[in-house]
Amino acid sequence: MPLEPEKPQEGNGEEDPVSTHPSGQRDSEAENLHHQMRPGTEIACSGNTLPSVSPNLISVEELIEAEKGVYNMALAHEIVVDESFIMKQRDLPESSFEKTIEEIMKKAFWDCLQAQLNEDPPVYDHAIKLLSEIKETLLSFLLPGHTRLRNQINEVLDLDLIKQEAENGALNIPKLADFIIGMMGTLCAPIRDEDIKLIRNIVDVVKLFREIFGVLDLMKLDMVNFAISSIRPHLMKQSVDYERKCFQEFFDKQHGSLELATEWLQETASELLSSADSVLDGATAGATDVSALCPISVLNHAYVKLLQWDHASRLFPEPVLMDQPRFKEMQQELNQLTIIAAVLLVIYNMTGAAISGLSGFLDRLKGIIKALLTGMHSHSFHLAETMTSVSEQICVEVNKCLSQHGFSLLPTEKEAVLKGQIQAISSLDNSVRKLIDLRIQAFLKVHLASSNPKSVTVPGGLAPIRRELEEITIRFLHLVNYNKLVFNPYYDTILAKVLQRNETLPPGTSETEQ
Repeated sequence: MPLEPEKPQEGNGEEDPVSTHPSGQRDSEAENLHHQMRPGTEIACSGNTLPSVSPNLISVEELIEAEKGVYNMALAHEIVVDESFIMKQRDLPESSFEKTIEEIMKKAFWDCLQAQLNEDPPVYDHAIKLLSEIKETLLSFLLPGHTRLRNQINEVLDLDLIKQEAENGALNIPKLADFIIGMMGTLCAPIRDEDIKLIRNIVDVVKLFREIFGVLDLMKLDMVNFAISSIRPHLMKQSVDYERKCFQEFFDKQHGSLELATEWLQETASELLSSADSVLDGATAGATDVSALCPISVLNHAYVKLLQWDHASRLFPEPVLMDQPRFKEMQQELNQLTIIAAVLLVIYNMTGAAISGLSGFLDRLKGIIKALLTGMHSHSFHLAETMTSVSEQICVEVNKCLSQHGFSLLPTEKEAVLKGQIQAISSLDNSVRKLIDLRIQAFLKVHLASSNPKSVTVPGGLAPIRRELEEITIRFLHLVNYNKLVFNPYYDTILAKVLQRNETLPPGTSETEQ
């Protein structure tokens, strides 16, 4: 669930106060994992492997407990995998039902306070409850060493004394508000200084309370995010065992099995087996089938397969489910890079040496193509129409460049061929597009198998997108390597059965044909 990167802010004051109670919700991972659970193929296992259990009905309590575990696992996973992860306030869509209900409830809440304060004499019951909540929140920001600040808060926000003053008509809310705002300024992170300054100028009591609670909510998030940044180094050391333990507990309670993961790895092994058979049928024979069907090779190919996943119609394998948004994002980026590289390859093959050595022209063409492909994965985007625009713009740029450097313009027939070849790239079956895609896959697979990734050379045709491709590869390797650390025991169990099963099948025969 990718969150917008924001740098966590440390608090100021006597010490950096830390709150370890997150105030956001991240239920999507738990819901996705729960919805993907279904009884399936049994996997023999022991120790850190998933037991096979017949599907049974489970109680609501068991389900709630299991999803709590998934929530904690997902939160720990996000903290470890995403260095920019922070908790953020949930912004409800405008005009949504939830937003409407929330606004109605908030208005009723503050109208109640206003009504009590408007009575003669004023009634402070609601205001005292709010002061009590503010006091508890301020105290929650303090560390054990904040003795002086704790004493000040308890002394000024003495609820018994406040109630007595309210009963005697001597309660001075503006004076208490000044103390509260001052204390908030002491405890808040520097990023909240401007918010504190703004609420100092508010005179209306109801609006003042409302803004104080708004800033306190932001301060809670700041404290949580500071706590996250503080525990990240410690969590890194224990996250692998913790995630594996949570994952095991969830599946134990769900009485499930890794059916989706088994299908994913079985499918990959079958594809590799078919590929090995085709090689053995050709002129070169040897150990290709043996190396292709070793567990590490199957797993590496399976990870690359996730970057070609049909997210609309297929459920994601269980062990990689929490990273599905990341894999999908990389897949979309690679799809765009594939088209960019394919177009550039066509251009330079058609124009030859005339523009190949011109400094900066390649980057200009790449920028134009990328700009026109913006939003290519949205439902409203039409790739075929866009590629027509790309071909027109490219021909204009190429002719302009040729003219500026003293070359003849593209002949009409050659320009028409160039446009046609660029437009043809919109098809998934286009040979140039498929070639680039295969080379990108090979590049990623070599990185997964290499002990020295820096020694991996970029295949031909990918040089124009090298920088972007290497950035994606780094993210891809980071996800894969961490996923292997957590789930290797499960993969070992599945692959042992899958590869043993493949050995018993006749060459070129899939399991479904038996």
